Amino acid sequence: GYATSKDGLRWVKPKLDVEPGTNIVLRTSRDSGTVWIDPSPRDPGERFKMALYKGNFALYRSPDGIHWTKAGDGAKTGDRSTFFYNPFLERWVFSIRSGSRLGRSRHYWETSDFFAFADTPEVKKQTVVWVASDSADPPRDDLKAKPQLYNLDCAGYESVLLGLFAIWRGDYRGASTGKAKELLDLGRPKQNSVCVGFSRDGFHWDRPDRRPFMPTSEKMGDWNWGNVQSTVPCCLVMGDELWFYVSGRAGKSFPNTQHLDSGASTGLAKLRRDGFASMDAGAEPGTLTTRPVRFNGKHLFVNLDAPEGELRVAVLDAEGRPIAPFDREHCRPVRGNSTRQAVTWDGAKDLSAVAGKPVRFRFHLTRSSLYAFWVTPDPAGASYGYVAGGGPAFRGPIDVPSGTAR
Repeated sequence: GYATSKDGLRWVKPKLDVEPGTNIVLRTSRDSGTVWIDPSPRDPGERFKMALYKGNFALYRSPDGIHWTKAGDGAKTGDRSTFFYNPFLERWVFSIRSGSRLGRSRHYWETSDFFAFADTPEVKKQTVVWVASDSADPPRDDLKAKPQLYNLDCAGYESVLLGLFAIWRGDYRGASTGKAKELLDLGRPKQNSVCVGFSRDGFHWDRPDRRPFMPTSEKMGDWNWGNVQSTVPCCLVMGDELWFYVSGRAGKSFPNTQHLDSGASTGLAKLRRDGFASMDAGAEPGTLTTRPVRFNGKHLFVNLDAPEGELRVAVLDAEGRPIAPFDREHCRPVRGNSTRQAVTWDGAKDLSAVAGKPVRFRFHLTRSSLYAFWVTPDPAGASYGYVAGGGPAFRGPIDVPSGTAR
């Protein structure tokens, strides 16, 4: 079905011409599916791309997300396989469910031609082992099952590939004793929760925090009592927030149902923009010094929460020596809570004097939290980074100055 929204909260199901009087755009069976808007389609009729899993991937194309044409059958995969576009590589990547000694895991296949994902010996040969859950993923106390990677969705966000890892931590089916049997009798769904990871190259992952980023609820009757999973393309950038749409299931606790996978709903999780992590300082000042970096912009911006504190920045050369006038003493203190604040120095209009040179930034913080920093050619602070699924302020996949098409 097809629905639209002006605010991302209230949705309208229009009456379309595919099946007159309904919002149905494609009547077909499927276990799961992925839809992606191509930022630069080779053909306007392929702006929307879709893969539906039903034993293998069925590949579709559409000019408007409403009128779909089947483009062919893709390779055979496991259920809950997905795909995404890696903007850094300018390649389509298929995140393929597979099995290994680690249980559910993912294989990887990339291509410049989305519709080339066919059931051929060449595709099978090019598909490689990618990623799985590991010993750092904690099991649940009630199930004690070894965690497995149920799904991985990805999107370009700023300068990294953002990954949402659906980690399976067990299923109550088959439980015969203890707390797990009690929850089986109550009809609790399988325990998938979503964790977060980051990648610089699109293949190798950094997952510093293994706690669920979007967890299941422990309260019977809640919409996300079990089987929480992500959607593509991971999140939207809505002003100062990131919005994550996520599915969950209430199981048998959903009214008038008798199945553990019943009661599916869509929820919304919100996060401060760039709010995945922060460097924090209290009353005792703290410092953060970067590795040497080069940049072509000339305006430094920070995402900072400092309602009762402040931040100052010094620019150092590659050996760690302050570069005048970009030292701490000449930096104007940055205060307040904003996802986009400019950093300036007395005696310099901007950072043009050090652009293109290897420098370090040293951040001096007091009673503040630093979430992100970036250097940009835009005096208003557009980052020129990727914005995952986009948002109402953007005309394309990149954060560029207002009015710029990109």
